[in-house]
Amino acid sequence: MAMMDNEEAKRLDKKWTENPPKPGPNGTGYFTQCSKSAYTVTIDKITADYLNTKAAAANKTPAQIISEMVREKIAVSV
Repeated sequence: MAMMDNEEAKRLDKKWTENPPKPGPNGTGYFTQCSKSAYTVTIDKITADYLNTKAAAANKTPAQIISEMVREKIAVSV
């Protein structure tokens, strides 16, 4: 995965310091909206190590690797 340099980190810090996310009523806040599209899944250490290694080698996130694997399986089965 790509790392931020100091300038990018400072800009991001400034953005969130000046404009912090605000919770909204009835599930309209930032974190609630983000959690609607994400799920937590528990995996073993070997699987986690494999995913992290594949993700680092491909410069992707583990979620992207999993998504690609699932889409490949779906395409084969259809």
